[in-house]
Amino acid sequence: MEKLIFHQLSNVDFLKVISKSFKAFLEKGTSRSTDKLKPLHGAIAQDIADRLGRDYEVWSQGYLYNKEADMVGRYVNKKVDITIKHNGKPIAGIAVKFVMQNYSQNSNNYFENMLGETANIRCNHCSYFQVFIILDKLPYYKKDKTISKWETFSDHNISKYIKLSEDDIDVYSHTPNKTLIYVVHLPEPPFALNSQCEYINYYKTHRYTLSVSKHKYDTFRSAVILNDYETFINKVYHTIKAL
Repeated sequence: MEKLIFHQLSNVDFLKVISKSFKAFLEKGTSRSTDKLKPLHGAIAQDIADRLGRDYEVWSQGYLYNKEADMVGRYVNKKVDITIKHNGKPIAGIAVKFVMQNYSQNSNNYFENMLGETANIRCNHCSYFQVFIILDKLPYYKKDKTISKWETFSDHNISKYIKLSEDDIDVYSHTPNKTLIYVVHLPEPPFALNSQCEYINYYKTHRYTLSVSKHKYDTFRSAVILNDYETFINKVYHTIKAL
């Protein structure tokens, strides 16, 4: 596949990539489609590949081979969103999640699954990183795809990630080597939206600009980075180079 960007991603670039991912979701009309992931995974994969240089291979949807690679876990093997190989051997992985709807009911599942998959990979002596992107306000759909309410990514929601940020990664294998939490704001329409169809049609037909959320969350410790892609990817680079 063609390269997406020809320079290291800045925070401004990263927001543009998130916007591309959101637009891909709008075109497909479902958050389950992998098409929304390709711009996001591909851009991060290319960025870390460009930083690491030719001695490393990077596998991901949306970049080069356009496929995920398997990483050997302590308990089960897993296809990872972005896999970094050295001398043909997987040495690190980056998991990426972008949540756009129905967050609260799945909040603990997202977190527990992240801990479980991280432990599986890190217990097999590979580095593992997490990127968690979420809208600061997002729709909650009923089964018939009508919007029953609007949820916010609240201080309560983020409190478990703040606790995670206090972990010593050399002691806790379930804690990612580094986690990026990226909370983005989508401008709200001037009138009520009542269904998924109305939501998608509105943003497909109106101009909008995604921005970093201005909500002030509590302070994170070193294991988790909030809304700073550049710092995160530099930490990923240095961790991998030190292996």
